[in-house]
Amino acid sequence: MWTGVFPAVTTKFTADDRLDHAEMERCFGLQMEAGCDGIIVCGSLGEGPMLSPDEKIEVLKTAQKVAGKKPVLLTVNEAGTREAASIARRAAKEGANGLMVVPSPIYHTNAEETVAALRAVAEAGDLPVMIYSNRLAYRVDVTVDQMEELASDKRFIAIKESSDDIRRSTEIINRLGSRYDLFTGVDNLAFEALSVGAIGWVAGLVTAFPRETVAIYQLMKQGRREEALAIYRWFRPLLDLDVSTYLVQNIKLAEVFAIQTNDRVRMPRQPLSGERRKAVEKIVKDALAVRPTLPQF
Repeated sequence: MWTGVFPAVTTKFTADDRLDHAEMERCFGLQMEAGCDGIIVCGSLGEGPMLSPDEKIEVLKTAQKVAGKKPVLLTVNEAGTREAASIARRAAKEGANGLMVVPSPIYHTNAEETVAALRAVAEAGDLPVMIYSNRLAYRVDVTVDQMEELASDKRFIAIKESSDDIRRSTEIINRLGSRYDLFTGVDNLAFEALSVGAIGWVAGLVTAFPRETVAIYQLMKQGRREEALAIYRWFRPLLDLDVSTYLVQNIKLAEVFAIQTNDRVRMPRQPLSGERRKAVEKIVKDALAVRPTLPQF
């Protein structure tokens, strides 16, 4: 079973656009020190589509070095199923604990194609799989019907539910019970999802605010709803930064102020500038000025 807070970590780059493994080790270490339960690399926030297959494996190895016995998942978000199957096999060879699989972000598959592609990747990697369902970002909805169709394959063990409709979490549980480990993948719906039965959180702002993210999860797990809600209400303007076309730049800028790192991104992305940068800086600085004291849990 996968459960708890799994950061979708950012990928760190040097000034000349190479992977910055030393900085990734430091930043990933902050996640582990805060009590996160696993790491997911090379996802949307990790700029996975901008990385070569070799770079993805390098980032995986760096995360494994930091995570110790905690699970490290590699995101499979290739355009073609052949390429997706290839990186899944490489991840398995390198000892990944699992895969988070996104339907092709380029070709918008129909229901039959979506199921077939997910099965092909799972068979190629032969690893536990978290299905990433995000109809808004990727225009492909892995529906509850499709989840039920895939349930006969034991390699599919978890769902990252990012439909942006909180009703979907209850629909999954009502239809499939505890068949899948249900993770919320939308930062500013996390409290709501945990309230209705999600057992995990694939988090984004956690990379800048790991202790606050873990505190919300642990307090909810202990039934201390009001304490969790107080932190969540403070956190909410920051969490909204995750639900944006500029989520990578937003969160990397939050990291600049919260964990003193850089906000380098890989082109075609560029760091935030002008009024947009000022607006995000204000959100982050305003939150830091009234950062809550966290309770013991």
